[in-house]
Amino acid sequence: MEEMATFSIANSLSENTSLGNHVGFTRVKLLTETASLLSDMGSKTVSTDSKDGTLDQVKEVHDVMSIMKEPVDENVVKLPSVVANSVSLPIVEKSQSKGVKSVYELEYIPLWGTHSVIGKRPEMEDAVAVVPRFMEVPIKMFVGGHVVDGVNSSLTNLTTHFFGVYDGHGGSQVANYCNERVHVALEEELKAYAQETINDTLQAQWEKVFTNCFQKVDDEVGGRISRRTLEAKSDTFNVTSEPVAPATAGSTAVVAVINSSHIIVANCGDSRAVLYRGKEVVVLSNDHKPNREDELARIEAAGGKVIQWNGHRVLGVLAMSRSIGDGYLKPCIIPDPEVTFTARAREDECLVLASDGLWDVMSNEEVCEVARKRILIWHKKNGGNVTDKGNGNGVDHAAQAAADYLVMLALQKGSKDNISVIVVDLKAVRKFKTKS
Repeated sequence: MEEMATFSIANSLSENTSLGNHVGFTRVKLLTETASLLSDMGSKTVSTDSKDGTLDQVKEVHDVMSIMKEPVDENVVKLPSVVANSVSLPIVEKSQSKGVKSVYELEYIPLWGTHSVIGKRPEMEDAVAVVPRFMEVPIKMFVGGHVVDGVNSSLTNLTTHFFGVYDGHGGSQVANYCNERVHVALEEELKAYAQETINDTLQAQWEKVFTNCFQKVDDEVGGRISRRTLEAKSDTFNVTSEPVAPATAGSTAVVAVINSSHIIVANCGDSRAVLYRGKEVVVLSNDHKPNREDELARIEAAGGKVIQWNGHRVLGVLAMSRSIGDGYLKPCIIPDPEVTFTARAREDECLVLASDGLWDVMSNEEVCEVARKRILIWHKKNGGNVTDKGNGNGVDHAAQAAADYLVMLALQKGSKDNISVIVVDLKAVRKFKTKS
């Protein structure tokens, strides 16, 4: 990721901005059986395996290229952001007496695929985390004090899944640490928060939890361990007081927590999450750029400056205004995320999380439409009514095909950065017409 300018305001700091060993063309691809929305899941896993190699040749060139000849729907609307100022609860369409469960009682198993490549960079600094069955989150974090008709009163928790993309700079250390640590820290914060008396709105609850989570990880990266961190830390994760990386290293973080009723996204940096709802693009995160009006004001209030040096950069160095790490640019650079809280809808097609290696060369609309079409193409080629169901621990082949194709397109369009993409298919069932 090219987020740090070759110019530096402190030459002594620039010596720590590489790891030395360069990695070849890297591809992260999870290869297991198809996952389906209504089957059981196994234990928690974080999938970040990678292997050297080259991007697979596309076997059916005509079909692959034909998708790009189709124009993106002109009616697609780009929304600047989604911010939940009021609670939007999914509605039960049929009464429970007719045997239909509420959306909160459905067992949601994610259908996902992920792909990462080093691209034209000398080093792979991206990391991707997928944690199916991340944790059982108290239902009050999604409905607050509301009583939802048709929901079993004994339902206290919702099975929730975690997805994250981390785009490092100045080395891969911080991105790799985030990849291992953020979801664990989030679980710690959610458990601690559940013990407190909560009077906040749902939006404020998640903002507080994610802010504490990101701040905790940022403190650990810089070797600043608080008593709260030591008290809350997981027994399975070793937290030390030693810095994880040089002060010149950092990473973005865009993560999504998904269950049967909601999608919660937290973003710090310029990676991005976009939801495709029907034919409408819903942007679930706002890029943190130094020239964003509110970010510029915050940086200047902290005593910093934004300098034009191959783009707008904080103190002429960093091309984003928030990140985890980058201790030498604090307090101008902060780890605080912006959070969106979004109720799921029947029209939801897919969710895409990606590093800027994708977004720099493709629009939100183009990414969403391509992802949807590649999912449909895979199902049409392999039998529309797929009944094979996985346990949620493995990749979904249709979503994987979409992630692969998006990375290939980004490379074709000239992306020079590391590229990491997660595609989550949000449709439980896809029906196709069959020829008689």
